[in-house]
Amino acid sequence: MRDDPFDLLRRMTRARVALGRAGDGLPTAAKLEFQMAHALARDAVWGKVNFDGIADALAPREVIKVASAAPDRASYLRRPDLGRRLAAEEAARLTSGPYDLVFIIADGLSADAVENHAAAVVIATEARLTGLSIGPIVLASQARVALGDDVGAAMRARLVAVLIGERPGLSAADSLGVYLTLHPAPGLRDSARNCISNIHDHGLSAERAADKLAWLVREALRIGVTGIGLKEAAPDAAIETTTSSSQITHHKQTGATGHE
Repeated sequence: MRDDPFDLLRRMTRARVALGRAGDGLPTAAKLEFQMAHALARDAVWGKVNFDGIADALAPREVIKVASAAPDRASYLRRPDLGRRLAAEEAARLTSGPYDLVFIIADGLSADAVENHAAAVVIATEARLTGLSIGPIVLASQARVALGDDVGAAMRARLVAVLIGERPGLSAADSLGVYLTLHPAPGLRDSARNCISNIHDHGLSAERAADKLAWLVREALRIGVTGIGLKEAAPDAAIETTTSSSQITHHKQTGATGHE
């Protein structure tokens, strides 16, 4: 049998390269794999996040559930602007800090990404941020990245980290992104944020993402800026701390219980 010169390349990437052909079309196996990937991507976009399961995974940390102004999934996909702001009265559910950092877990465009990776990233990042005041974790449905600005402003957070399902591709339908913003306030531009993307089983691990995020958090607080003014220059294994999250200060809402 003749050696395949593209075999090494295929083993180095998840991209679809040198798939071969059957007549003037793709081989059956390659076509079926493509159709499966497309179906997984569609399911991820239309899927509903099990926020109760995420709250259980985060216990005993306090969580607060909120919703954007998008009334349903179809409206969310057609009207991105609705996903960028809280629904009426939702701000009243949030506690007021001040906090150094608030985590927001948002469904975004991939339910699978949020369910598979978000809780692990939050827990791992907390362990690297000893000494900071961290507010209740906000679970936001039908949410876009900029919803974190409304939430952070209402909670008087110095920083917000929005963990959100990224738009699925045909090589990864469960990729999680994290967007970090200093001094969140409605109307901020995306240039004011730092992004960590491609968090999934074949990309950036939860532990490595936590290393990057913790470094960015501390640098943002040190120099007073995020976005284009904060360039990631963290060396590999920049933060080795695995301190128990019991040493982190958490503030609970008076009279409130978790999973509300």
